[in-house]
Amino acid sequence: MTRFSVVTRPLLASLFGCLSVTAWAQSTVDLAPITIDGEQDAEPGLNLDQSSGMASRLGLSVRDTPASVAIANRNDIERHGAQNFQDAANTLPGVNASAPPGFGGFVSYRGFTSSQITQMFNGVNVSGGLARPVDSWIYDRVELVGGPSSLINGAGSVGGSLNYVTKLATREEQALEGRASYGTYDTSETAFGLNHALSEAGADVQHYARLDVSHNTGNGYIDRQERDAWSMAFSLLSDLTPDLSHTLALEYQDEHEDSPYWGTPVLNPKVGELKIDKHNRFNNYNVEDGRYEQRTIWVRSIIDYRINDSTTLRNMLYHLDSQRDYRNLETYQYNADNTAVNRSTAYQVRHQGEQNGNQFELRHDNTLLGLTTTWSGGFEYKVNQTTNSPLNVKGASSVDPDNYEPGHFYDIPGTRQGFVSDKTNEVTTKALFVENRLALTDKLSLLTGLRYDDIDLDVTNHRVVTTSNPRHLKRSWEPVTGRIGLTYQILPAANVYAQYSTAAEQPNGTQDFDVSTGKQWEVGSKFDYLDGRGAATVAAYTIERKDFAVTDPLDPTLSIPVGQQTSKGIEVASSLRITDKLLAEGNFAWVDARYDEFTEKNAAGQVVSRKGNTPTNVPDRVGNLWLTYDFAPQWQGGVDARYVASVFADSANTMTVPSYTLYGSFLSYKVDRHTTITGRVRNLTNEVYAEFAHVSPAYYLGTPRTFELAVQTRF
Repeated sequence: MTRFSVVTRPLLASLFGCLSVTAWAQSTVDLAPITIDGEQDAEPGLNLDQSSGMASRLGLSVRDTPASVAIANRNDIERHGAQNFQDAANTLPGVNASAPPGFGGFVSYRGFTSSQITQMFNGVNVSGGLARPVDSWIYDRVELVGGPSSLINGAGSVGGSLNYVTKLATREEQALEGRASYGTYDTSETAFGLNHALSEAGADVQHYARLDVSHNTGNGYIDRQERDAWSMAFSLLSDLTPDLSHTLALEYQDEHEDSPYWGTPVLNPKVGELKIDKHNRFNNYNVEDGRYEQRTIWVRSIIDYRINDSTTLRNMLYHLDSQRDYRNLETYQYNADNTAVNRSTAYQVRHQGEQNGNQFELRHDNTLLGLTTTWSGGFEYKVNQTTNSPLNVKGASSVDPDNYEPGHFYDIPGTRQGFVSDKTNEVTTKALFVENRLALTDKLSLLTGLRYDDIDLDVTNHRVVTTSNPRHLKRSWEPVTGRIGLTYQILPAANVYAQYSTAAEQPNGTQDFDVSTGKQWEVGSKFDYLDGRGAATVAAYTIERKDFAVTDPLDPTLSIPVGQQTSKGIEVASSLRITDKLLAEGNFAWVDARYDEFTEKNAAGQVVSRKGNTPTNVPDRVGNLWLTYDFAPQWQGGVDARYVASVFADSANTMTVPSYTLYGSFLSYKVDRHTTITGRVRNLTNEVYAEFAHVSPAYYLGTPRTFELAVQTRF
């Protein structure tokens, strides 16, 4: 039975993506007397024997799952200094995540980007806008599975899946922790967490509650950009009987950002390696009253029931309500001689979303013809409704980058206060799934799975009804996806695996096309070495995505579903306790991503082929390295490095954004067994780099060198 641990510091299980990472928020809770999986001082590194999380509903370990799975647990989040869940995701093999406004949470992984990477919260697949990075305090772990994984999380995820898992109440009698930090650009964090038993020992019904709250503020490294954010997670765990438990979970997030940064324009000529004026590195060309706001509420009701020693069930009923508001001047380009910046695209929009759903799963262990086997099956039902209320005007103006007034949004001709609804999209999904693991021998096991989705799209037009824009529009799809994998234990501490998986992705918008499809072949190995002081994973894969929409070569106003894209790559991850005091961890990913069939309309209105080109914002190499050294019982320090290769800023592959390497370091002092003080420096060399290449084109600059001092305590 998989045990769930929270407020613990488990271990980094850096594997890499191959299959599904979704499904249920946490693995099934063991209702027997609970042991904490990882104490606060647990040994960090790859732990191949921990639960594989969302990679399978069968409760398998990372080692036994024929897929590359990577997990950043709470220990990794804190040790690596991840400020939000996107920072945590970037510690996993091959992931390059950023948060440019308008893109929500952007992720490049295994040669794919945007909606081709599914991002979930507690096992629930949500729209991309909700994936903006939330402060990491309330999160227990981030899980990654690479490649097609629709079997677990439904339509989408041809490139892979990320799952952000919040902390939940545990059966600890009492645990209290807090953190306060202050750093460059007035960045501050105040956070606390409390886990407490609400009932007396020996009571028929046991209750445990947990509350985590964090408040983050900062002036931003870009002029006039200010941020204020609250995050809260509350959960109540009730052991109603020795075999039945219920968890009520509530999460609330509120983020407010003034004058959001939308990018730094590149200098002319816009060809080859793009460059910016570093003298104006911190300029903010947005209007004075630019705004981004987000409010999100999650409610989950989770039931875990052990029917008998071999059969368990879990049911999660959930509700999500969100609202996001944008009001910005978003596009900036230099004039021909780079003496002025032309600003345009005044955009105001409100996104309102609501998602309700239920996930049910039954798991059963038995024997079949003398062979040990585990079954998991269930259903999912969800309704996702979103309403957009956009206002888009040209908003053209020109400013001197060395001396300008930003102006105000509502002074731009054509803007107005208030929101007028455009369209409401309602997507209803009904799904059935089954998964099985069969131990063919004591060394060889077979994993199989199949999923059927029934997806209905209903679009309601709130504006003027025309022939091309009717009042109502309906579409439906019925994809079937699955996977099959073999794992062979070649040595007691080493195995090899091979796996084939598929995915389906519904078309964007209201296009009357069938689903696009994806498939992946992957082989890999997971093993311990040097008498268990080291652990490693390696995987090689090839992915094909086909039948997505591209521009019709015969009519630039139409799209046809004939696009094809492929990627192939290698991922490795390892941790090694070099000495009793020195720990090394690292991962590296290489990918070759190409369009096989892709056409688009260029600036001249002509349809051109991009066959053989690399998709934008896809680096072919990403690597991470950490060295941690225990100087003395009370002192610990470390250095880290992250490398991201150059990317193309356009699908014509005529413009590139340079590669970058970031270095960091930390030093911590343990005041006593409860309290630790940590000083951290990020981007030691003050590298000027672009996390993301906007289509304008423009740099979305990463954070310059920053310093942070933090105090964290636990009781």
